[in-house]
Amino acid sequence: MSSRRRGRLFIVSAPSGAGKTTLVRRLVQALSGIAISRSYTTRPIRPGEADGVDYRFVTVEQFLAMREAGAFLEWAEVFGQHFYATGVEETEQRLAAGEDLVLVIDVQGARKVRASGVPSVGIFVLPPSLQVLETRLRARGGDSEEQVRRRLATASAEVLDADRYDYVVVNDDVDSCVERMRSIVVAERSRREAMSEEVASILATFPARKPVA
Repeated sequence: MSSRRRGRLFIVSAPSGAGKTTLVRRLVQALSGIAISRSYTTRPIRPGEADGVDYRFVTVEQFLAMREAGAFLEWAEVFGQHFYATGVEETEQRLAAGEDLVLVIDVQGARKVRASGVPSVGIFVLPPSLQVLETRLRARGGDSEEQVRRRLATASAEVLDADRYDYVVVNDDVDSCVERMRSIVVAERSRREAMSEEVASILATFPARKPVA
């Protein structure tokens, strides 16, 4: 029997502006054996991004064809503008190879992953308050007043899903929040069911224990 541990799938969701992307990037830098899943998207490539590194950029036509063919574990249309999705084949290959993966997806996508039956660990990132979230959104710039209000309204609906996740962390301080997320990953890696083959191979090296009288 192989002692290779199957990778674990972590889902990180948060309202827009809560800092989930920054947190996850810091998380994968702090731990080995874990990576961010590369999503498919129909949005235009941005300066500094590379196809196949940050995202897999496809046209709307290509995306719809892949969706019809069942190529996605989950997909979502974000703010009625662009499609995002997670590929089934690549996800399965990387998990089977023992790599832990992080899906940075919204609550729509998380619901679809849970409904698919694929085992996952959900982490929901909360901002300290709605007022702090609004301040962060406005500080980012680039969004119109209408877009900011729409993001805040969406956030109010998304936080209702927080109790569907296994863990909730508050992003009140980036360093502290990353450390909490790192602790979650380490703990999940040590769960008995996650290490079943490795634990079995180790226990097999010990003499059978006699029951205590």
